[in-house]
Amino acid sequence: MQTEARVGVVVEGGQRGLSSGNGSVSVDKITLQQQQKQMLQNQSQIGTISQLLAGGVAGALSKTCTAPLARLTILFQVQGMHSDTATLRKASIWREASRIVSEEGFRAFWKGNLVTIAHRLPYSSVNFYAYEHYKKLLHAIPVVESQGENMSSDLFVHFVSGGLAGITAASVTYPLDLVRTRLAAQTNVIYYRGICHALQTICRDEGIWGLYKGLGATLLGVGPSIAISFSVYETLRSFWQSQRQSDSPVLVSLACGSLSGIASSTATFPLDLVRRRKQLEGAGGRARVYTTGLFGTFQYIFRTEGFRGLYRGILPEYYKVVPGVGICFMTYETLKMLLADISS
Repeated sequence: MQTEARVGVVVEGGQRGLSSGNGSVSVDKITLQQQQKQMLQNQSQIGTISQLLAGGVAGALSKTCTAPLARLTILFQVQGMHSDTATLRKASIWREASRIVSEEGFRAFWKGNLVTIAHRLPYSSVNFYAYEHYKKLLHAIPVVESQGENMSSDLFVHFVSGGLAGITAASVTYPLDLVRTRLAAQTNVIYYRGICHALQTICRDEGIWGLYKGLGATLLGVGPSIAISFSVYETLRSFWQSQRQSDSPVLVSLACGSLSGIASSTATFPLDLVRRRKQLEGAGGRARVYTTGLFGTFQYIFRTEGFRGLYRGILPEYYKVVPGVGICFMTYETLKMLLADISS
């Protein structure tokens, strides 16, 4: 993705220089264009396994680095299910972090991280791989192809490709996401002893469809979330590189990825909160809290906890997503370039 934007900028600049007639375009610039084109071709030709590997490693590394903040986010999101008003008012990041260290130990910040990696490897692999292929399919549509290098058509392609890729990846790996949420939400009482035990227990207590609780909210949220993330990332990166071509590609990926994460999290956080709570329905033999569907759950949370209840845990989410999404995009872009160099 990164090389595509850079090539576009260099080629356009070369064309403008050639048409100016001032003779300032040298052989070096033409050679640079050819090198950039060759790099793009190499990068686009990396195999399926390489694309899946780059996406999987990027997602797993990102999640491991931000696991403590991810667990804090989940704990805040589900507080309203079984906590009274007084407890909710006292909640703070520092207090919750101190409680985890004192009651569960420092390693508890990474509780559920193994299943997170087991989920993120296939999820990120499918997500990035599907994104690249959905882009190719959309670019092959005659209406889109006729637009050429147009900002509005590019934004449309990135948005739709990102949304479809997110829905595809979430559908394929959803049971692992649910298990991860339940393991991370456990505090003093340990009901699930690991990934396999959690899968078996959920199937026994809640049936096979128990593994798909909250899937509706997930698909409704993950489509827009990934669509916003990819489209904001691509747009910001293209604009940045058109203005500051000499900046480090790694720095650009890190900064644009962080900003895209903030945008997508802000827009879709209420859906993510409802998703987490639906995933925990019936966990550990507890009675159901929400007896209505997705929109009924929204109304219940809004009525009992107010508008702030829909954004409970947004602060640790921001702390997590700024480095997390940045690391993910940066790692993916770097691995793609490395694998392209190796394959060439």
